[in-house]
Amino acid sequence: MTLFFTEMWERMSYYGMRALLVLFMTASLQEEGLAFTVASATAIYGLYTGAVYFMGLPGGWIADRLIGSQQAVWYGGIIIMCGHIVLAIPSHSTFFIGLILVVLGTGLLKPNISAMVGGLYADNDNRRDSGFTIYYMGINIGSLIGYGVCGWLAPNMGYHWAFGAAAVGMAIGLIQYRATRDRLHDVGDGPAGELTPAIRKSGWTGITLFLLVLIGVTAATTMGILVIDPVALAKYVAIAFTAIFLIYFFGIFFFGNLNSPEKKRMGALFLICVASACFWAGFEQAGSSLNLFGRDYTDRMIGAFSIPPAWFQSANSIFIIILSPFFAALWVNLGKRMMDPSYGAKCAIGLIIMATGFIVMFFAAQLAASGLKVAPYWLITTYFLHTVGELCLSPVALSAVSKLSPRRFAGQMMGVFVLTYSIGNVIAGLLAGNFNPDRLDTMPDLYMQISLFSIAIGIVVLLLSLKTRYWEALADHKSEDQPKPSTVQ
Repeated sequence: MTLFFTEMWERMSYYGMRALLVLFMTASLQEEGLAFTVASATAIYGLYTGAVYFMGLPGGWIADRLIGSQQAVWYGGIIIMCGHIVLAIPSHSTFFIGLILVVLGTGLLKPNISAMVGGLYADNDNRRDSGFTIYYMGINIGSLIGYGVCGWLAPNMGYHWAFGAAAVGMAIGLIQYRATRDRLHDVGDGPAGELTPAIRKSGWTGITLFLLVLIGVTAATTMGILVIDPVALAKYVAIAFTAIFLIYFFGIFFFGNLNSPEKKRMGALFLICVASACFWAGFEQAGSSLNLFGRDYTDRMIGAFSIPPAWFQSANSIFIIILSPFFAALWVNLGKRMMDPSYGAKCAIGLIIMATGFIVMFFAAQLAASGLKVAPYWLITTYFLHTVGELCLSPVALSAVSKLSPRRFAGQMMGVFVLTYSIGNVIAGLLAGNFNPDRLDTMPDLYMQISLFSIAIGIVVLLLSLKTRYWEALADHKSEDQPKPSTVQ
């Protein structure tokens, strides 16, 4: 219960603010916005969401080696709340400071609260899966609250009121976390591994230097001393994230002393990582180009009531809550009938289904380009297809990483896999930058290009998964993971 409500309120604050980010940055100064171009706003959005996932890697290390998960969640929540408070200040000069604080706080809180959920149960506890299911419901309930509250406040009270509501949500989560933290007992109450004093000192020194550099760059940017092109920066970051992923993945593959079955499973896992990165590059249009489409080109009037643009994004959470039990039952029943697709095939199918959502948007964009306001069901249908794709890919991919990774690299491979989220989010921001409100005739082409590229990658992964299905099956032979016996007696 402690972790459920903490995560629920943190997700309320995160998704509530995230749904408004591009809308706020592209709104005019008269509307209390920043009047950024679409290209700059979506690039910043991609950098922000990509950085949130990326910072989970050092956030997990800090908890494991320095302060423990309980402290990481507590301090992470405080930093998130401070970030939303800064965003609530009606000053454009503090906007990026608020974003950076939310990124840093989420990097501390998000991976470690999930780790504590697993730590509540013994390895052989049958309640583990049910516990994670309940916890996952908290994420979706929180996102619904965030979309509903912050989405309504933005057009009716102002963006800064909405950002303030996100801060209040995080504050409620912190209060209940502090009040009920004793129920966690010793789960995550200290570092998971002991470090020598020298290494601990080096860790804190590295964190301090990073923060000092970040403060310096932020101050220089805020004062206008340093001018950064967000689009160019997003391109470099996308290249850097991709390079880090490839170097780390193939470093383990070639230099991790893997045996033949382990290398084959890594080959199957690589296909899943490619599908994941491409999937999130399309799926994350929800907060950028699809968000703008909902605001500017969708008929949002129901009688005298105007639907807040951010409310459309809540469709994803609603569909997940409704459809999750059916998909869980589907995989179980297919497995009983020996018809369960491979991990790669499931991910490929999810990518292709997500891509069909952009075919729907192709026709909706054509109507918008002709000067018509399109009906809301175009966006709702797109979000439905994206949710079906997500349920095919996202939980399956996480399961694949835990099962196919070499046991001695399981934790590192999960961190490497999370990089596909960062890569996809940054690329999503760059793609959304082509959403030009002054050239409505280009919108259909944008959505069709995203669709065709995703379908092509999905078909390639699907065909290759026919080969890797056997490689994935090797994971069921646990003896393959045992080290070869030494010839030295």
